[in-house]
This record gives sequence, C-alpha cells and structure tokens, in this order.
Amino acid sequence: MHSDIVDRLLNPGVIPVIRADSSENILAVCDALIAGGIRALEITLTVPNALACITEASRRFGPQAVTGAGSVTSAQACRDDIAAGAQFIVSSIMRPEIVSVARDAHCPVALGALTPTEAQAAFEAGADFIKVFPVSDPAYIRAMHGPLPHLKIIPTSGVSIQNVSEFFAAGCVAVAVGSNLVSSKILREKNWAELTRLAADYVAIARRFHKR
Repeated sequence: MHSDIVDRLLNPGVIPVIRADSSENILAVCDALIAGGIRALEITLTVPNALACITEASRRFGPQAVTGAGSVTSAQACRDDIAAGAQFIVSSIMRPEIVSVARDAHCPVALGALTPTEAQAAFEAGADFIKVFPVSDPAYIRAMHGPLPHLKIIPTSGVSIQNVSEFFAAGCVAVAVGSNLVSSKILREKNWAELTRLAADYVAIARRFHKR
C-alpha cells in the first residue's frame, strides 16, 4: 500500500495543492484535475470542512488518485487526517512527531523545510519526502542537492508552468503546485475545463522532463 501511494505521488510527479475559501467545489476540482492526468490530490486543512472533503474525495476517487492532507501541523491533526481517509500527509513545517504517526499507519509523509539543516533533519526524522517551502528558484534546489543528494525533494509555492521543467532538471522527485494550477480565478469562475487543460499541460511536461 505504501509503495503504491508513493508511485502515484511520483508518477507523473505533479501534486496539486488544493486550497480554497469554501469546500463547495472541492470535489469538482478533484474531478477536473484527475481528468487532466493527476494521480495525487492534496487537500489542505485550511479548506473549510477539510476532513469531510478528504473522506469524500478518498471514497469517490480512490481508484483513480490518492487523496492526502496538506498543511498538517501536529501529530493529532495527522491522526485525524488518516482517520478521515488521508493516504499521504504533507506538512509545511519540520515536525518529527508527525512522521511517527504517519509511519504507524503506513502513510507516506512529507515534512517541510527551507534550509539544508532543516531538510537533513526532516530526512533523519524519517520523512519520505522533503517539502522545500517556500521556494521559487530551481537553482536553490540544485544547490541543496549538491551536498545532500539523498534528499527526495518536492518544491512548493513557486512552481509554475514556466519553470516546472527546471525543477525536475534540478532533481526534484515531484512538484507541488498551488495557485498556479488551482487558481482563485478558476475557482471563482468554476472553469473546470480550463483546470483540466492546465493540469494536462503540467502532466505532459512532467512526463517529458521528470527523471525517475
């Protein structure tokens, strides 16, 4: 189960960060993303009624994509997320206690880091992936990978359609894409066709440049 989830996170390697002011259209967002080739869905805990969204998305889209929880900041939140059906855990901060909870549930986990010291500490804590956040320059990842090539890095916050190939070239195992994919404009206009098209563009680039 753990390996299957990891495979979906890394193939094609594009993880949308779903953040919205309302839970009303979360399932429509997930559906549009999957139609574009996405295989992993990160629903952040900042979404109202996030746990219910995670439960329903996991139930409805299980055969097509894995559903995870983002913006997880405590061990208890991690427990609640997994109980709700989250299949992977993402934190924006370096909290080692989250790892032990996720590991007990055979749930892949990404811990947040910004500096090389934090990234190495997250690795030593047992995190499957290091979420480098916030980062907008692929050169920063390349520099970090120089002395720390063992880190499995997933950059977040600055990934765009213009630079996604550069992040893969820098050695990232996947990318997490937030508002440059699930934008406020798309959410406001409920333009699911545009979301599917944009997701497909990211997936196409990932399949071309992602070095597995």
